[in-house]
Amino acid sequence: DVVFNLRESLKPQKNYVFYCQSCGDIIVKDRKFLRVLPLPSENWSALVEEWCCHPDPFARTTLHPQHDDCFLGDTFFLLNSGNESHKSKENTRVICKRCKTMLGERMSSDTIKYYVTEVIIQPSEGSFSPTPRSQFVQSMVAQCLVELSTAKSTFRFTVKGDNGKIYILIWLLNSDTLLVESFGSSSSNSVSTLFGDSFMLSSGPVGTWNAVKVLYQTCTKSRNKDLADEWENDIGVHSLSFPSETCLELLLILAMSTTSLPPSLRCMNSFQVRNSCYLSI
Repeated sequence: DVVFNLRESLKPQKNYVFYCQSCGDIIVKDRKFLRVLPLPSENWSALVEEWCCHPDPFARTTLHPQHDDCFLGDTFFLLNSGNESHKSKENTRVICKRCKTMLGERMSSDTIKYYVTEVIIQPSEGSFSPTPRSQFVQSMVAQCLVELSTAKSTFRFTVKGDNGKIYILIWLLNSDTLLVESFGSSSSNSVSTLFGDSFMLSSGPVGTWNAVKVLYQTCTKSRNKDLADEWENDIGVHSLSFPSETCLELLLILAMSTTSLPPSLRCMNSFQVRNSCYLSI
């Protein structure tokens, strides 16, 4: 696996370096955490009354990490900004100084949210190795879909930008798909796969990938607004948030995957209006 699995690999008492995924610039250098903790679900405060026999002790409080903490959310992680100066501020957006990519948001004066699709985390003893952008984005999104479907038994998702707008509706069908793709002639040193990136061939003209199969619906330019509103109000639908630019990237990746499939596999009989595609893990 070329993608760092945040939940499984980020451990306390180890030093890590945070890189901008797009350009490799160092965002946070040699940070050691005493605590790496998952954040509660977005509706946790509504359940406090069931836990406590006295007034809500968490009322009007928010969860902010201390300097040695890392809090993990569904699509982001929270860090205490500490003495880090390698951040630029454009309103509340945290921008990479080198490539101007949005990395996250400043939640308070000392708390920063970084999106998992924008930052690569490596142990300090390692080194930055670039990953093709579309491969990284779809792998991180696919991991989020699989983890949430397993933990919460939910299979429908809205993908929102940092502006609060819904860009995509996703319905997860399969999370254990193995794709086998033939590249034709093996004389070429590199190939363009259905995932949109060029890979070097090391074992002949056939490649295999673990993937998830999804149905999706585009919601840009007010398309499918009624359906988006219906999903927004459905408690069985989980919301995923990413930078708006990344949502558009994901939409392009989904469309490329769809057009690479045979016409008979691009939609399902009972979901004619939705596109079918694969995301590599």
